[in-house]
Amino acid sequence: MSTAPQESVPPPSGQSRRLLDLALRVAGGLVAVLAGTLTAVLELLLATVRVGGHLIGVSVLVAIAANIALSWFAHEAVGRRWAVALPATPWFVLMSVAAVRTAEGDLLVTGDNWVGLAMIVAGAMTFAVMGFRQILAPPPVRSGD
Repeated sequence: MSTAPQESVPPPSGQSRRLLDLALRVAGGLVAVLAGTLTAVLELLLATVRVGGHLIGVSVLVAIAANIALSWFAHEAVGRRWAVALPATPWFVLMSVAAVRTAEGDLLVTGDNWVGLAMIVAGAMTFAVMGFRQILAPPPVRSGD
């Protein structure tokens, strides 16, 4: 046992605590947006993966798993029900851009690529279901606020 008095760090004041909370929520939101962008690019790259000359559809599974994880993370990090829109927005934008032919004739998701079309539908439905679940969730119980 030590005879020296224990030093305790005083808790942050109310204002600095709120600013820290806000900064962490903003940082979490930015991470969610960046992650939504990166997973969309990864899914687009995986949409053309073939084994033995046949499309295998791995990007559909990645889209579902990643979009569930992103929706959960955004809600937990930001603490708001609308936070599912943070990763969903860049994801939808990239999928929309990928489905439009450029002036040079480039096209990332073609109509004859069933994996790309299934990936877009599955990813969009995943974000829709996760957003709907947040809308229906009961409001959080706050203690001591």
